[in-house]
Amino acid sequence: MPKNPFTRGHSRALTKRHKIAVAGVATLGAAAVAFSAVPGNAETTTSEAATYSAPVKYSSEDLKGLQADVKAQLAAKALQNKAAEAKTQAEAKAKAAAVAKKKAAAAAAKKKAAQARKAREAASRAAHRAKLKAAAPKKTYANNLDGWIKESLAIMRAKGIPGSYNGLYRNIMRESSGNPNAINNWDINAINGIPSKGLLQVIPPTFQAYHVAGTSWNIYDPVANITAAANYAADKYGSMDNVNSAY
Repeated sequence: MPKNPFTRGHSRALTKRHKIAVAGVATLGAAAVAFSAVPGNAETTTSEAATYSAPVKYSSEDLKGLQADVKAQLAAKALQNKAAEAKTQAEAKAKAAAVAKKKAAAAAAKKKAAQARKAREAASRAAHRAKLKAAAPKKTYANNLDGWIKESLAIMRAKGIPGSYNGLYRNIMRESSGNPNAINNWDINAINGIPSKGLLQVIPPTFQAYHVAGTSWNIYDPVANITAAANYAADKYGSMDNVNSAY
C-alpha cells in the first residue's frame, strides 16, 4: 500500500483529486483482502475476476495536480528558508554596525579626553613658566655709562639689532663724551631747529622714527637714546660698529 504523501506536519483539507486518489488506494486494498479469502481451488466468475483485477487508474490531471502541490510546498519552504536567512544576515549586520558605532564613540571620547588632558598640561606648563618668570628677579644695571650700554645691548639682542659694546662706547665718547644731556646747538641740525641730543646725538625725528619699543620716549634717556641710535645705524650702515664719524 503506497504511503500517504501528506504528513501530519503538513495536513491540509482534501481536494477532489486527493479524494479520488484515496478511493483508488482503498479499492486496491479491498481487492487484495477478498482475493486472499477465496480458496485456492475455488473458481471465480468472469465478472468477479474482472472486478478484482481491474487496476485503479489515475488521470494525468490528478498526477499533475499532486506534483504541482508538492512543488508549491517545496517552493514555499524554500522562500521561508530564504527569508529566515535574510533576517539572520540583517540582524548580524545590525549587530556589527552597533558594535562599530560603539567603538567609534569610545575612540572619539578617548581622543577628546586626550586633547583636553594635553590642553590642561600645556596651560599648567604656561602658568608654571609665568610664575617662574614673575618670581625671577629682574636684572638690574648700574646707572652709569657701562650700565647703560649693557642694558641697551640686552634690548638690541632681543630685538635683533646688531652692535657691540666697543662700537657703542667708541661712538658715544666721540659724540657726547658720555654725557646723556649733551645737546649740539651749533651744527646744521641746530640751525634747522632740530639739534642733536643725548649720548649718541640723535635728532628728534630720527629718534622717533627708530625708537625701540620697551624703551622710554624721552630722547635724553640714556638707554632709549643708545638703542634708537643703534637701530638707525643698523638700517643705514649695517651696524653702529661701522660708524666712525658723524652719521
